[in-house]
Amino acid sequence: MRFLIKKTPDRFLKSVNDEISSILNRNFENLYPDYGFEDTDKLMMPVEIKEKEDHFEIKAELPGIKKEDLDIDMDKSHITINAKKEEEKEEDSKTYKKSEFQYGEFSRTVYFSEEIDTENTKAKLEHGVLKINAPKMKKENTNGKKLVVE
Repeated sequence: MRFLIKKTPDRFLKSVNDEISSILNRNFENLYPDYGFEDTDKLMMPVEIKEKEDHFEIKAELPGIKKEDLDIDMDKSHITINAKKEEEKEEDSKTYKKSEFQYGEFSRTVYFSEEIDTENTKAKLEHGVLKINAPKMKKENTNGKKLVVE
């Protein structure tokens, strides 16, 4: 069964912006390594992607992020990892009061060269590293076959 999901203009514009940034980064990263096309207001999320024979392995570095603060969207061609970080520290002393806070959002979209099996994709967060195992879709036999006439 399929569900209709209303896309808000903000979400649509964000996804278009992510795609454009991804294309620019892929094409100009080697030419101009010192000049990134990333949004400087957002925190960076280092990602490692490995393609194996039957699956993709994705590792994302997310220090200090809890499972509850993760939102992962996917379809057969890509996975988008969204995370929020909210950290506050207070220190009281007789002579001073110290308060520190850090807020930020992470977002990264990974595109695949082959379709993935979304039903069997698994994710695990351990020690600040998100590991995603995305199996490739099994290819149907595209070779021709003889038809026997009865």
